[in-house]
Amino acid sequence: MAEINVVPYIDVMLVLLVIFMITAPLLNQGVKIDLPQAPAQPLDNQNQDPLIVEIDAQGRFYLNYGDNQHKPLDSATLVNRVNAVLRYRPGVAVLVRGDRAAAYGDVVIAMALLQKAGVDNVGLMTDPPETL
Repeated sequence: MAEINVVPYIDVMLVLLVIFMITAPLLNQGVKIDLPQAPAQPLDNQNQDPLIVEIDAQGRFYLNYGDNQHKPLDSATLVNRVNAVLRYRPGVAVLVRGDRAAAYGDVVIAMALLQKAGVDNVGLMTDPPETL
């Protein structure tokens, strides 16, 4: 009688399990930002993902585009990268995601840098308020 040998299938399953266990934590990389809460309307669905400039509590800038998105950028690098993205993807929405503990001056500096990079419209990201 012919029997199915399941040992190769178990080997493949274990290899896939190991791959998923290794890659799953890598998918959740990012900068810890505690957004302020405000009753704002969500943006309309867009054809392309927005360009997001993040500002952490220490005033460091991050960009959600390119390699090393979790590494802070200096002002000149931020301007150059945003400018390059705008040339590559004209009309992309640009959002600022500032931590609630970030200084107001850091958010203003980020917006001035975005203006220098050629951004016309900037949106500010918030979390919806918690209902009591």
